[in-house]
Amino acid sequence: MESKRQSKISRLIQKDLGDIFQTEYQNFFGPVMVTVTKVRVTPDLSVAKVFVSIFGSNIDKEAVLDLINKRSWELRKKFGNRARNQLKSIPDFEFFLDDSLDYIENIENILNNDK
Repeated sequence: MESKRQSKISRLIQKDLGDIFQTEYQNFFGPVMVTVTKVRVTPDLSVAKVFVSIFGSNIDKEAVLDLINKRSWELRKKFGNRARNQLKSIPDFEFFLDDSLDYIENIENILNNDK
């Protein structure tokens, strides 16, 4: 179970990284929209697991995720500039693909085909 501090930091990371993806990295990944769906912070607040959803037509989600992971140091720096007055140390980011929306869409397609 997350502590209050972990959940506050998770929400802060989710909000600020989402804003960074929507404003500063809007065209960096091509015709793709990247959203932060969930953030889990370790109890020692040193690592944040960031789950992202990637939307777009005919895209390789794994390639976009690799590009995000290659730029994680840059994203951490941009986040640090925004949150420097709120956090003592900035956690390292680990990015993962959140495929829960694809899973839901797949279930809906299966249910619609049974009708």
